Formats: sequence, C-alpha cells, structure tokens
Amino acid sequence: MATPTIETPRSGRMTPGYSRTTTSRGNFEMIAWLFMRLSGAILVVLIFVHLYVNLVAGDGISGIDFGFVAGKWANPTWQIWDLAMLWLAMLHGTNGIRVIINDYAEKNSTRMWLKGVLYTATVVIVVLGTLVIFTFDPCPVINGVPHVADYCPAA
Repeated sequence: MATPTIETPRSGRMTPGYSRTTTSRGNFEMIAWLFMRLSGAILVVLIFVHLYVNLVAGDGISGIDFGFVAGKWANPTWQIWDLAMLWLAMLHGTNGIRVIINDYAEKNSTRMWLKGVLYTATVVIVVLGTLVIFTFDPCPVINGVPHVADYCPAA
C-alpha cells in the first residue's frame, strides 16, 4: 500500500500566469509592515481619546449633534486631531486591503484593477474628508438668510 505524499508548502508551484516577484520591491514591504505597526499604535490613542471626549466627558451619545461638532471643530486642535485620525485610518486600512489583494488575487490584471479601485476610493475619501474638516461652516448663510444658532457669533 503506497503512502500518499504531501507537497511541501511554498514549493514554488504557482498558478499559471501568476508572476509575483519580491526582489523588485526593495524595502517597500518592510516599510509598509512597519507603518502598519506604528499607525495602529497611534490610532489606538487617537480613537480612545476621541471616544472619551465624545462619549464619556460630555453628555454621552445624546450630546453629540451638529452644535457639538461645530463647537469641537472651532478649535484647530480638534481639526488636526480628526484629520490625523482620518488620514491614518484610511492609509492603515488601504495598506491592509492592499496586502489582502496581493495575497488572494491570482491574475495580474485582477490585482491591478482591484488596487486601482482601492487607491481611487482612498484618495476620494481622504480629499473629501479633509475638505469637510477644514471648510466646515457651522453658521451658514443660505439664500442671503443667516442661519444663526446659539453657538454662532452675532452677525
């Protein structure tokens, strides 16, 4: 009775048409790995302070409304804080999805299209989020009528 043999893992047998090379990447993967560790640690601090300020220090979830965000973003420190959280979270997530695409997309064309969609979505979200943070106007004037709330300075 013959014993079946099991191939050695990573024996070099690849799917036809699959040509991933690691030698041409240089140190990019090491830098990406290091970025994931550092950004993850920084994101933990950013997110927990964000949650504490928004949910514990204030009135909880019932206290978060348009006025709360307007008052918070009136301070440049919170604008930078939220901007750092947005950028780091998007880049961290994009890098993680990039690794998943590299691991599971077998064809080069599939990998190229998936990464193109990923990078496009990342750029759109980061640009729009940055614009929202820095162009947010809590006291808008609509059709010549100022919509002044109690947190807006007198016009």
